[in-house]
Amino acid sequence: MSELLYENWKPVIGLEIHVQLNTKSKLFSSAPNHFGDEPNTNIGVVDTGQPGTLPVLNKEAVKKALQFGLAVNGTISRKSYFDRKSYFYPDSPRNFQITQFYQPIITGGTLTCDVAGQTKHFAIHHTHLEDDSGMLKHFTSFAGIDYNRAGIPLIEIVSEPCMHSPKDASAYAMGIKAIMQYLDASDCNMEEGSLRIDVNVSIKTKDDKTLRPKVEVKNLNSFHYMELAIEAEIRRQIQAYSRNPHQDHKIAINAGTYRFDVERKETILMRKKEEAQDYRYFPEPDLPPLILTDEYIEEIRTSLPELPHERYQRYIADLHLSPDSSSILVNDKFTSDFFEEGVKICKNPTALCNWIIVEFTGRLKEKGISLKESQIKSSHIAKLVRMIDQEVITGKIAKMVADEMVANPEKDSELIVKENPNYQPLQDAKEIETIIEEVLKAFPDSVADYKSGKTKAFAYLIGQVMKQTQGKASPQIVNDLLRKKLE
Repeated sequence: MSELLYENWKPVIGLEIHVQLNTKSKLFSSAPNHFGDEPNTNIGVVDTGQPGTLPVLNKEAVKKALQFGLAVNGTISRKSYFDRKSYFYPDSPRNFQITQFYQPIITGGTLTCDVAGQTKHFAIHHTHLEDDSGMLKHFTSFAGIDYNRAGIPLIEIVSEPCMHSPKDASAYAMGIKAIMQYLDASDCNMEEGSLRIDVNVSIKTKDDKTLRPKVEVKNLNSFHYMELAIEAEIRRQIQAYSRNPHQDHKIAINAGTYRFDVERKETILMRKKEEAQDYRYFPEPDLPPLILTDEYIEEIRTSLPELPHERYQRYIADLHLSPDSSSILVNDKFTSDFFEEGVKICKNPTALCNWIIVEFTGRLKEKGISLKESQIKSSHIAKLVRMIDQEVITGKIAKMVADEMVANPEKDSELIVKENPNYQPLQDAKEIETIIEEVLKAFPDSVADYKSGKTKAFAYLIGQVMKQTQGKASPQIVNDLLRKKLE
């Protein structure tokens, strides 16, 4: 169901995004913060809640949280506090989480991003610091717990309920991911769990001023599945209200925590929604207030890098890239930085962008690898585009060179062209003129069409010449000689 088919219904969507910070150590201990190690090797006495141990706040985690807050123009709390959130579950060794419930480090903020060519501004309610839980691992006949993740620093970014379609939510989440990557605050690897998304969905009639009960869909690990889950939940709620138009909203839709079943494309109830009192929040007694000075905040503000939307605007205004191409580039920091390196060599940003995001990305996708994994150098693609612009090679030859670059990722494109005689362009005007004469004799109808004013015939004849030369002839020489012959 498309948002165009919601008729009189208006979805209301809010996101809670958990982002693991890439600090060297955990939020309250010196244990390593590193993914992929043997289970239960990166743990310390603080992480497992041993009696008599005290947490010590990680300064680098605070800095990365502040960078994000400043990047979205949030209000930085000069004095914030930590709180205990009590819950009893095997992956929580202390039986509580240290978080910021009453006074978070950042309040407010705005994320600006592009949704289907339209610039939108999404409001952030607050951002707070907290530590992560361990990880349950299920096996055939038992379950185990890996506490390596327990204590890893997180920021939880809570939006206002300000989104009204799955595309809005996806653009917002990708915008958050891009900012964290540009700040080098997190790798945001969704497969490894360093970026996790919970979605709150409710619907109301378009003229209704109040919000109806919301449903939370937990642990969505891709933007595509997030869109599908939101769409499925919107559809479920519309059907529930439509079947019972006079029923109390709280009965028609029970607030609860759901998961998304990928196979069935449905949201499935896991448990009824907990309330704040269920977690028995109270101030963390083992940590003092977090106090920040204006000087420290200003120091971080002045060191912020160029952010995704700023780069997006620069690509459109200064490099004249299309909004779609600009969006594809900036949404992945590696690809954008790869492009930035190439522009230093190649002065045709539009062509370079196309070769990166279409030609090479397409070839690599067929091999099941990403641009980052390919080991192809940005300079080699830039040189390839430069050779086309300088008419050293034709576009057709460039595509064959690109195939070789994918097969031999460390090899320079200029060297590939130099070593292969088949990649040398045909520049001999006399030889090209002979081929043109043969083509004109072979296609008299097209010659007659051109002389009668049908301009498409000229392009057809150009194509026939290029076909005869296997794409090696200089397009400019072919164009000039053909026009002279016809006139």
